[in-house]
Amino acid sequence: MRLKRQSETRIRTEEPLAPGQEIVRVVDVKRVYPLGHEEVMALKGINLSVSTGQMVGLMGRSGSGKTTLLNIIGGLDKPTAGKVFIKGKDITQLPDAELTALRRDLIGYVFQSFALIPVLSALENVELPMHIAGLPRSERHRRATELLQLVGLSKRMNHRPFELSGGEQQRVAIARALSNRPALILADEPTGELDSTTGLQIMSLFRYIATTENVAVIVVTHDPTITQIAHLTYEISDGVVNQLPAPTAVS
Repeated sequence: MRLKRQSETRIRTEEPLAPGQEIVRVVDVKRVYPLGHEEVMALKGINLSVSTGQMVGLMGRSGSGKTTLLNIIGGLDKPTAGKVFIKGKDITQLPDAELTALRRDLIGYVFQSFALIPVLSALENVELPMHIAGLPRSERHRRATELLQLVGLSKRMNHRPFELSGGEQQRVAIARALSNRPALILADEPTGELDSTTGLQIMSLFRYIATTENVAVIVVTHDPTITQIAHLTYEISDGVVNQLPAPTAVS
């Protein structure tokens, strides 16, 4: 019970994020993998930052290093050199227990395959992280309902994943990622299993959520439409990052 109360207190007392607050700062990050008697440098000194209210795209061909960078930002991998700061804290120096807490409390994940629990309704899938965190039933029900309304699924809350389209399932996954009020959303190829029209809708939804929920959103994708939707887009090629031109109209 003590752990439940601690989690509940954290969620209720976390101060709101300031608009434009820097959430992610990547400083000269390098990642080297051993390959037999040789070494492969996946990242060659990456520098970038992401703030609240910002949607940032990471583009690149397979093997370019974009997923490696996303995993390092999310604390799932460690850089060979360099630092990653989340809300000003250097996560590259954190022990595993603190990294686990950081991922639970500050980061929401969205995957290509949706990763919904098939026996649960859309509402129950969104409620699940809050249930694990120890929120009371009434509070997690209210929050889950709000989030499903936010992603346009107010009439589909009680449907199970197999009763939803691919785009609807991804919307549920996005709502679930927002459930514990993270500072950062990390999305890995979130439109990879969707048709182009639905993919565009999901990309636009990420931008809308970044601004309305005041969170930082990083999307790894092959989809070139990201350059017209994200506030900033970086292209990773051979472990080096370059910023692409911003869209003509950025709100």
